[in-house]
Amino acid sequence: MTSSYQKCAKMSSFSEKALMEKLGGLNNSQQSIQTMSLWLIHHRKHAKAIVKVWWGELQRAKPNKKLVFVYLANDVVQNSKKKGSEFTMEFTTVIDKAFSHVVEQCQNDRHDRTKRALEKTLNVWAQRNVFDKELLRRMKAVFTGGEVVVPPDSPEQPRTAKKAKMTEKKPKEKEKEEDVNPEKFKEILEEQDEEDQEKFNPDDMPDPEALVKSLRELENAASSDAGVREKIAKLPPEVQDISMLEKIQEKDSAENLSKLVNDACSLLTDYNDRLNKELEDRQHTFKMFHNYRLGQKLELKSAEEKLEEYKSKLAKVTSVRKELKSHIQNLPDLTLLPDVTGGLAPLPSAGDLFAIDG
Repeated sequence: MTSSYQKCAKMSSFSEKALMEKLGGLNNSQQSIQTMSLWLIHHRKHAKAIVKVWWGELQRAKPNKKLVFVYLANDVVQNSKKKGSEFTMEFTTVIDKAFSHVVEQCQNDRHDRTKRALEKTLNVWAQRNVFDKELLRRMKAVFTGGEVVVPPDSPEQPRTAKKAKMTEKKPKEKEKEEDVNPEKFKEILEEQDEEDQEKFNPDDMPDPEALVKSLRELENAASSDAGVREKIAKLPPEVQDISMLEKIQEKDSAENLSKLVNDACSLLTDYNDRLNKELEDRQHTFKMFHNYRLGQKLELKSAEEKLEEYKSKLAKVTSVRKELKSHIQNLPDLTLLPDVTGGLAPLPSAGDLFAIDG
């Protein structure tokens, strides 16, 4: 087949070795996490193997890289829900152990920051019902220092322990309700904004026209190209099913199929390139929005400070005006004073005094 077919095949390939290499190169940047997430979601039929390798590599990772594995799991689980529940089911089996492991291993390595990041992630999962409530409760216990409930597939607990858990159920439920409270979630976002603002450079705030232009360009993005998606949906099954090659007995049929496969690969390769470009554009637009929002918050804060400053000045000037008005009212009206000249002739002026008599 042609190089386009080889490229297409390479893009769709999956192996545990390739996954381990990709996880080894994973970093804390949003682009790295989202790119890796898209690749995993594309191979969601290997969800079980992916989660197994993810858990193994997480345990082997250095303490300062463990948190990014949790961020990756979060991105994969949330963005794969529309396509299926494979990753949610598989991560359910290990995610609580992963939380405990990350907290334990990071005790002496930026522990407080890691703990806050995990708590924020957990609050988002509770808000969006990403995982089962009981599983979220077990993970919550990692931070509260409480005893973690033994999962259903673990040995049965003593009855006394079960009874104790039942008595704790209502307070825990109340605690969960507080976790998913919109006001609590708003506080978390504001805390994140404060952290981002400390690193924010006002020069990074985009021009409004550039932001609008970026949004308009996304209107013609690859994901909204219904024509190409329809072409891909109408591709014949023989270009996607290797088992159908056995039915080909003639050279002409093989050559016709080869042409179809090459055309399909070209179509898919081009569309994948466009989707990757769209992903980069959306990430760039998201960053622009984020920076614009942070910039506007800084300008809002500055405007509020100026408003308070000039309110204070107005109050001072108003106070002076009031005092001046009161002072003027207390001054005597010279027009009302009695005539003290008694009808005498006016005093001579200086000119009159020094005038030379004729």
